[in-house]
Amino acid sequence: MARYHAQQAAPEAGAVITDTLESIARGGARAMLERALAAEVDEFLGRPRYAPGGHATGYRNGHGREREVGIGTWSVPVRAPRVSDVPAGSAPFASTILPRRRYLSAETQRLFARLYLEGLSSGDFEPAFRQLMGESATLSSSTIIRLKAEWQAEYETFRSQPITSRYAYIWSDGVYLGAGLEKEHSCLLVVIGAREDGRKELLAMELGYRESTESWAGVLRGLRERGLVAPLLAVGDGAMGLWAGLREVFPGTVHQRCWNHKAMNVIDRLPKRLQAEARRRLQGVWGATTRTGAEQQRDTTVAWLHDQGQADAAATLLRDWDDLVAFYDYPAEHWRHLRTSNVVESVFSGVRLRTTVAKRARVRENALYLVFKIVERLATHWRQLNGGATIMTLLLAGARFRDGVLVEHAARREEVPMAA
Repeated sequence: MARYHAQQAAPEAGAVITDTLESIARGGARAMLERALAAEVDEFLGRPRYAPGGHATGYRNGHGREREVGIGTWSVPVRAPRVSDVPAGSAPFASTILPRRRYLSAETQRLFARLYLEGLSSGDFEPAFRQLMGESATLSSSTIIRLKAEWQAEYETFRSQPITSRYAYIWSDGVYLGAGLEKEHSCLLVVIGAREDGRKELLAMELGYRESTESWAGVLRGLRERGLVAPLLAVGDGAMGLWAGLREVFPGTVHQRCWNHKAMNVIDRLPKRLQAEARRRLQGVWGATTRTGAEQQRDTTVAWLHDQGQADAAATLLRDWDDLVAFYDYPAEHWRHLRTSNVVESVFSGVRLRTTVAKRARVRENALYLVFKIVERLATHWRQLNGGATIMTLLLAGARFRDGVLVEHAARREEVPMAA
């Protein structure tokens, strides 16, 4: 019971801590801004406050009226310093840090451009300002236009920059956003790689009209031309174009089909009364700790499906079996990342929540730049592969694994005599 009450009290306590930290941060931001403004006046006058000397360049004349200034996602009250009696012929003091009638910092302007990326239409900005800033300022349309040009330039730089890191795995998927005026909705062909340090990185995002072999081959050829060495393993769904493109461009790369897509394909062929049990059995198949165990679970599930008169679902499970269990030849620490294409799916679940504006885009390239910027932001929170750089170093150096275990280590364990 005590634990229950502690758990119930925890959220309230956490809220108090959060409010306190935010209050401290706001106070620190205000103090830093005030110090910067004071230093700006010192530089203009050529002397610090209270320093002896004349007033040939003017003198401090208190502060202006307090106003709220946006810093990041906060607003802080600030009184800008004033300078009087500036000699004739000299330019009056004008703060470059906090110009007159400026209520938003440059970073805050960029913040609300990001809110545009998050799917806010222009009419949504005003209440957002009031909620976050306490000021009824508007985001300049010229800021949006300028930043769109920046996004395009950043995207073009991204898609042409050389690839110098080694990548053990890639995840590929086609994502339909429904942007553009074309009858055939645009498809984004996306490739994410796992670097030699275990971190995930966006490698390619290209527009296509469908997930055809030529479309995927073009994306993969572009990566090869930029310097991508053939990855060890490619993870994707059942799209035939991807696998055909991989065989053409990176013939030595092993294929791993997504278990989520396979499970959905099997379950879609079943009546509702069998779907929950099928889902449980399929989880037992891909969750087996060895390839042999997975095959045993598969055979049991196939037999059950036949007993239920579901031969079509059983055939679907057996199709492309070798490509479903390729992950067993790689470190067990990586299995959760390799069994599905969730690496891409999870990113674009976030994108889909934020593309209200993208779906209204008349030019599909504009939607591309918008989504690119969203993914770029989301990438800062991508999870590193389990095991870190050590396992990746072994893997890329040519180490072999069986059922997730380094073969050499397994061999040594087998050679150790059993205790009497």
